[in-house]
Amino acid sequence: MRGGGRNVYPIYQFKKSILKMNRPDIKMVDLQGQYLRIKNEIDSAIQEVLMSTAFIQGPQVKSFTEALSKYNNGVHAITCANGTDALQIAMMALDLKVGDEVILPVHTYVATAEVIALLGLTPVFIDVDEKTFNIDVAQIESKITKKTKAIVPVHLYGQCADMEPILKIARRHNLHVIEDLAQAMGSDYTFSDGSVMRAGTMGVIGCTSFFPSKNLGAFGDAGAIFTTDASLAEKMKMISTHGQKVKYQHDIVGVNSRLDTLQAAILQVKLKYLDDYTLRRNKAAQYYDTHLAQVPFIELPYRAKNSTHVFHQYTLKTKNTDRDKLKKYLQEKGVPTMIYYHIPLHFQKAYHQKGFGEGSFPVTEKLSKTVLSLPIHTEMTEDELSYICETIQSYHG
Repeated sequence: MRGGGRNVYPIYQFKKSILKMNRPDIKMVDLQGQYLRIKNEIDSAIQEVLMSTAFIQGPQVKSFTEALSKYNNGVHAITCANGTDALQIAMMALDLKVGDEVILPVHTYVATAEVIALLGLTPVFIDVDEKTFNIDVAQIESKITKKTKAIVPVHLYGQCADMEPILKIARRHNLHVIEDLAQAMGSDYTFSDGSVMRAGTMGVIGCTSFFPSKNLGAFGDAGAIFTTDASLAEKMKMISTHGQKVKYQHDIVGVNSRLDTLQAAILQVKLKYLDDYTLRRNKAAQYYDTHLAQVPFIELPYRAKNSTHVFHQYTLKTKNTDRDKLKKYLQEKGVPTMIYYHIPLHFQKAYHQKGFGEGSFPVTEKLSKTVLSLPIHTEMTEDELSYICETIQSYHG
């Protein structure tokens, strides 16, 4: 194991006495611990940039971009300022026009819909599958009209949406597929013929975020875009730098969305550890699976057979109990939790559409009242996992 640090996992014997001990300082995400594990490498990478003063488009941006491409099986990679910009640049590159419709899941972070609206496009919401939390493929074709131009499947919580039928629908209707893989970097999808492709490389474009809490996180905002199309890659690179290929020569309308050199240097170090981070998250998830399997008032995360899971979140569902009371109880006991997302997009004032009220997307509306994400990160210890599990088991709400 690289870098040393605290011992973590694997599956340990469950300690019934853990609640009697001093409770551990549990974090939803332990960015400090992750940094300290590789501190020398990170500090050295930062110092190199500071000494060079090449803060914009320094050599680390190119080398990280190349490493990112290699990690994703050789597809073209274009870095940018953040994940939201990645989505915007993708849609600009595909020449989507005002009024065009874009299909997306209603159970997702606002950025996916935000970019669509900002460009004057029309977001068309689809409910999600109750097990995987990803877009319900069975509902997509019923929402396709003459104005539909793209589908944006979001690989939520760490596993891929069901891409094979999505891609078939897209080909049948001549639609673009733009993958939002901000929560699933490194996840692999297996097709019915046995072929395997990585999240973000199956559609025409894949978009991701390197927000600090992501599985591959920067020390600030950062993002990237992937495509197998060389000409599209060149166009997106131009768009991200004011529409220019040659300095001061602006051939297309663009934006200012560059990955700064400091973030590139940090990400290049952390990319080397991404597979190890995934392993650590999966071992923590397996610990939860093992020790929470018999808890009657929760339903554990479902793992799709055709996708690996990188567990950006470990999101369970409550059943026959009040989710918010459970959350409060855990908070009082020192166990942080999060709710993603407690207000569905069609209930958000900015994205409310006429005719879509309560009951329009029943699965998403139910999830907004029942999902609860437990702490999961690369630095979790036996004591933390044991304490969380026993605290949940001790709840009698």
